[in-house]
Amino acid sequence: MLEEFRTRYWDFHALHFSSLYTDRGSHYFFTPKAGGKVDKDKPTQVGRALKQLGIQHIPSYSPEARGRMERLFQTLQGRLPQELRLAGIGSVAEANRHIREVFLPAFNAQFAVTATEDGSSFVPWAGGDLAEILCIQEERQVGKDNCVRYKGRSLQIPAQTHRHHFVKATVAVKEYPQGRLAIFHAPRCLARYATDGTTPDTQIAAA
Repeated sequence: MLEEFRTRYWDFHALHFSSLYTDRGSHYFFTPKAGGKVDKDKPTQVGRALKQLGIQHIPSYSPEARGRMERLFQTLQGRLPQELRLAGIGSVAEANRHIREVFLPAFNAQFAVTATEDGSSFVPWAGGDLAEILCIQEERQVGKDNCVRYKGRSLQIPAQTHRHHFVKATVAVKEYPQGRLAIFHAPRCLARYATDGTTPDTQIAAA
């Protein structure tokens, strides 16, 4: 989901919206009780990323809003499978390419509305590397062996010049779209890891 946001809604240089209005799907919001209010104190990965970007995330509650989204989904779900079948699409990669290069341009040409004002809505992004925000981030406590357990892997924190160890410290594990990992303590990156998570990958300057 975060990779889709990164590639579809912005590039690595600019943002083009200050608020995002979505349904209350579990990938967008945590809702303690079905049909109830969302809990913004327990953000999902998408919610956390939007907050870091300074984008207001607005959940839809009104039947009218849900109806608009459902009608759009019905349109896409009704048309896309047939178009993919007629185009002889046989894999996810081919489907994504067809949607990006064929379906979306045709769909936008038919339904897009011309803007009332000229100019670009993009705002220059000056908040650092977006790749460090648009990734999976989970907190972990460092074990007595100075290792962090993450998804069945044990990530050894290498020796640091500013601190002897991080035992019992709370750190953030970042998982990037390509599967590489990194451990952060506050803003400081302690190590980056290859996809197998076994050896710190010192050759990766940026994941």
